[in-house]
Amino acid sequence: MRILPVFLVFTLLLLAGARDALDQWVAETELPNLLADTSVEVVDRNGQLLRAYTVDGGLWRLGAQSDAVDPLYVEVLLAYEDKRFWSHQGVDVWALARAVAQSAWYGRVVSGGSTLTMQVARLIEDSGTGSWAGKLRQIRLALALEQHLSKREILDLYLTHAPFGGNLEGIRAATLSWFGKEPHRLTPAQAALLVALPQSPNARRPDRNPEAAEAARERVLWRAKTAGVLDQEGVDAALMTPVPKVRRAFPAVAMHLADRAKATAPEAARHQVTVDRVLQTSLETLAQEALRGLEGRVSIAMVVADHHSGEILASVGSAGLTQAGARQGFIDMTRAKRSPGSTLKPLVYGLSFDRGLAHPETLIADVPTRFGRYAPQNFDGRFRGELRVREALAQSLNIPVVMLTDELGPANLMAAMRAAGMAPELPGGTAGLAVTLGGVGVSLEELVTLYAMIPQGGVAQPLIWQAGQDIPRQQRVISRSAAWHLGDILSEIAPPAGAPRSGLAYKTGTSYGHRDTWAIGFDGRHVAGVWIGRPDGTPVPGAFGAEIAAPVLFDVFQRVKPTLDPLPAPPPETLIVSNAALPEPLKTFRGRNAVFERSEDALEVAFPPEGARLAGARDGMTIKVKNAAFPMTVLANGAPVASGVRHGDVTLPATGRGSATITVIDARGQSDRITVWID
Repeated sequence: MRILPVFLVFTLLLLAGARDALDQWVAETELPNLLADTSVEVVDRNGQLLRAYTVDGGLWRLGAQSDAVDPLYVEVLLAYEDKRFWSHQGVDVWALARAVAQSAWYGRVVSGGSTLTMQVARLIEDSGTGSWAGKLRQIRLALALEQHLSKREILDLYLTHAPFGGNLEGIRAATLSWFGKEPHRLTPAQAALLVALPQSPNARRPDRNPEAAEAARERVLWRAKTAGVLDQEGVDAALMTPVPKVRRAFPAVAMHLADRAKATAPEAARHQVTVDRVLQTSLETLAQEALRGLEGRVSIAMVVADHHSGEILASVGSAGLTQAGARQGFIDMTRAKRSPGSTLKPLVYGLSFDRGLAHPETLIADVPTRFGRYAPQNFDGRFRGELRVREALAQSLNIPVVMLTDELGPANLMAAMRAAGMAPELPGGTAGLAVTLGGVGVSLEELVTLYAMIPQGGVAQPLIWQAGQDIPRQQRVISRSAAWHLGDILSEIAPPAGAPRSGLAYKTGTSYGHRDTWAIGFDGRHVAGVWIGRPDGTPVPGAFGAEIAAPVLFDVFQRVKPTLDPLPAPPPETLIVSNAALPEPLKTFRGRNAVFERSEDALEVAFPPEGARLAGARDGMTIKVKNAAFPMTVLANGAPVASGVRHGDVTLPATGRGSATITVIDARGQSDRITVWID
């Protein structure tokens, strides 16, 4: 009677010692690196995948978490692989004992005894399963994992590392490649195939061995039905569904922007940008369509932004990286510095409005003009004479805008560009009048930034492309009224042929030698820009922004939204009047020396001319006066010689030999004088 208690005590002590030894054995386990590299991902503003990058070895291994996977898949997985996953400590003793017994009875492996945790141990350590030593190592590591990680964390490791054929690892890589979608929602057929593939990922690849894939999927489906995870109807529907025969390509959207994000923060595993995947994809398709019919070296770039928030909603650097031949599609032309052609003209006019040099209704001369050795010409070689400033801008005439730039000073124009968020590059280092016609390097992204300022009431709106990016400090570039006038003028420009007259405010440009064609436009919410040209900077003969880039710009806005948002209303301080109602100095542009110049109807001594030498005038001389308000007074060398004169021809008494200064003063106080020499 006393032997039994002693034996029991001895047995318990033995078991306790074994347990302690087991615990120490597990505690001393060296864990492998659990933070394996996963593919760097770039996602859009809504978290949709734009692009992923392979890890070392060319593997697609995307990080995954169980809460982002369809619960149906997890239920089918556990029903097939490890039905006691949530309760065991890493090793399912009953399943392992059954597997050993069956192997001994049949002389071969009939069923596996590995738990999901043991499979994770094998995957993260890449240990084999063909030897007892390998199996023992998996058991030890599985027990250690259960001590250090939660069940959810272990499941996440499986979802990240499980092989699904070829270079696919992880559930997300599998669903994107085989079904073209994230694993948020899966059908029973899809879930069952994904459970079956990791058992023999290459032998069951559905694109190479569809029969083997279907057979393996069927076994999973029946096991899931037996476990009560699926009903008969779900199984029948799944059996009727063909397995995918083609492996899909991974998303490759906004490729240039994705590369830019990765280069900006190379250590980050995930980058979120502000673009919208749907719009981005639509514009990338438009980019390819727009190049049809253009010669093979021409490329295209497009940028769309919300000018209220500054967020870039789409950025197309080329027609695609696959256009890597003559079109050099690998170059991101949204950031390349190019000549902007006439697209800087609105800024010149806005600055001129603010400095009191002009008003949209001011008359300005479009006539041959030379500025030192610089003699600009209009694009068509013609001159329009005197016309309103709004017409000069709408017609993109060169002479008037250069005249205004001459008054402003090129340095002030450059300063305004920088204040607007641009980083212009000067080929020669010094700004000249040619800047206003494109003699400076800017990018498409910078031009869109400039035009975003106009509907924002003249306040710079820097563009951002990274989600959560700090917005740079805003600066006022032009006044609210000047900005409104620019929007009003640009919205009245006729659209390109075939485009709707929607009221889009836009401006086109063509650089010297037809190297770059541009179209930049905005409405009350969005701003967009299009560039078309050759990345290598060689000319595109006959290309004009109005003919090539402008139609694409209008197509861009139609893809952004069906109806344009209205432009802002004029601020209360805006002067909206006709030319006749303008203040006198604003009626006609005369330049910085206008106050010192004689007007056409000013008092003038018409004869004799200034500096004339007169012979035989000792007995007196006759002068002729124009535009006088009678009566008038005439002085010779400062002394009055005639007063109360009421006609334009006046005979003056002799003044003697030598120089004589004749001064005429009329009833309005106007005066003129000449100096002549009397022999």
